[in-house]
Amino acid sequence: MPNAQNYSAANAQDCRKEVEMSTKKLTILYSRLSRDDELQGPSNSIVNQQQLLQEYAERHGLVSYILISDDGWSGTRWNRPGWQELLAKVEADEVSCICIKDGSRLGRDYLRAGLYREMFRERGVRLIAVNDGYDSELGDDDFTPFREIISEWYARDTSRKIKSSLQSKGQSGKPISTKPPYGFRKDPDDRTTWLVDEEAAVVVRKIFKLTIEGVGLFQICRILHDDKVERPSYYMTKRGYVNYRGALDTKDPYTWSTHMIIFILSRPEYAGHTVNFRSVKPSYKSKRQVKVPEKDWLIFKHTHKPIVPQETWDLVQKLRLTKRRTDTWGEANPLTGLVFCADCGKHLYNHRGKGRDFYSCSGYTNGKTAFAENHCSTHHASTASIREILLDVIRRTSSYVREYEAEFVERVREMYLLRQGETTKGHTRQIAKNERRIAELDTLFQSLYEDKVMGVLIAERFAQMSGRYEQEQVELKAKNVQLQSELDAFNADNSKADKFISLVQKYTRFEELTPVIINEFVDRVIIHEGVWSEQSETERRKGTRSQEIEIYLKHIGKFAVPEMRSAEEIEAERIAEEKLEHTRRIKRESARRQREKKRAAEAAKSNKTAA
Repeated sequence: MPNAQNYSAANAQDCRKEVEMSTKKLTILYSRLSRDDELQGPSNSIVNQQQLLQEYAERHGLVSYILISDDGWSGTRWNRPGWQELLAKVEADEVSCICIKDGSRLGRDYLRAGLYREMFRERGVRLIAVNDGYDSELGDDDFTPFREIISEWYARDTSRKIKSSLQSKGQSGKPISTKPPYGFRKDPDDRTTWLVDEEAAVVVRKIFKLTIEGVGLFQICRILHDDKVERPSYYMTKRGYVNYRGALDTKDPYTWSTHMIIFILSRPEYAGHTVNFRSVKPSYKSKRQVKVPEKDWLIFKHTHKPIVPQETWDLVQKLRLTKRRTDTWGEANPLTGLVFCADCGKHLYNHRGKGRDFYSCSGYTNGKTAFAENHCSTHHASTASIREILLDVIRRTSSYVREYEAEFVERVREMYLLRQGETTKGHTRQIAKNERRIAELDTLFQSLYEDKVMGVLIAERFAQMSGRYEQEQVELKAKNVQLQSELDAFNADNSKADKFISLVQKYTRFEELTPVIINEFVDRVIIHEGVWSEQSETERRKGTRSQEIEIYLKHIGKFAVPEMRSAEEIEAERIAEEKLEHTRRIKRESARRQREKKRAAEAAKSNKTAA
């Protein structure tokens, strides 16, 4: 490096001018380093850049300088904190000169870089790129635009290589996310493998458990806050798993958000799966993430140890689809979304308040409100009756499973094979029929094309007919895919009885019907219209009202528990029911006579008053 004593007199005079200029305003020595630049060698480091710029500034008399840097920031991003600080000083008219190592340190977008160069020129700010030999005070450099374009091409090429690498990695089943979700941590020996973080996994399991119990999102946040559970960003940053900026700068690290609860409940990773390509960037210049439709996600099953079982995860997803609003009683009804009408198939609405608690068909309620002529009937059923029947069915089925497990497995298998056989035959016949029609449409389309070529059919008519045939083909192929998927589901799931047995073994006894039991055991409840034992033209509802309620359990559907009572016990119950019905009939008759007597007395009193 030449010594300052060897400078010519002209250079010394220039230095004095620069010193005089720099005493009024600042010279900014700006350096930037991205992760990609680090791979090019140590010469690009922030320290080396600053040393180069300091030597240049002191050699040329720009001694009134400050250092500003952006370490770890890509040149395609312009929201860099150091760069924003530099711009603020320029706009405040505090800067006389900006020194950078080369044009790429300014940024790797030649349009934006050109705009900033023009802004500096208008504000009288001198720009120096040391290694490029560029100095705006010496006039325009014809090669500067080309260097900026090449710099941008470098960023584009690097982005393309990184994207290709991520595509290859993501399609191989390895997670491409740089940050594992809460509850996992990276394996120190293999950064592409996730290990369960047991301390956080306990919290994740608790969140799933509370959801199954019917606890709302905000209530879960409150419970975690009261239990002093650190929120994910704070917890993971504190332990060095990730580095979220500002995560530790908080007075209350226990504040959870409903958004984070939803995030945890919706992630298939907690069931042991890897999900790649959830989002994409529209351009290498943009850091904005665009969400990809769920159907386009790439999901790899069973790639790591799960935190919750697949059945638990599936159950929570089903519960999340049902809106459970807290009513005026301060609680959400656990039967919401499970009770259906046997006639119209619609949900039954729950009505509670002022001493009443019952369900009625939404087809009846909505149809009556809209003055529809053919609306459904009420299908009135009290909540207490439904819950009592549910608990009884679960108790009897569970007792039967515990005492006669082998027989239960055989009965479920027979039921399953019967339903599978019926479904398989119907689906197979329909698929074959659709395939024949698809082949016919191919033949028709070929015939149409030949007629068009021969001039028998005009182009407009050909387009109309071929479009109709193509649409029919698309619909038939889609239908076949659906039917085949249902067949595959039948063939793949042969362990329904085992799943129900495992579910029963989780409980020692069933004393009351809790939300957890409802959510884990009950698939749906079908309510039929009530039937009266006696009918008359003058009084339609008469006698005893009976109602059929069908209970479909998880995994096994509607299961009829074999009659375990003896013939004597059954006969004794029948006689007891007849006696009870006889007592009811006597009471109804007595009540009827009392009503008639009361009406006669009121009529006599009314006639006497009129006379």
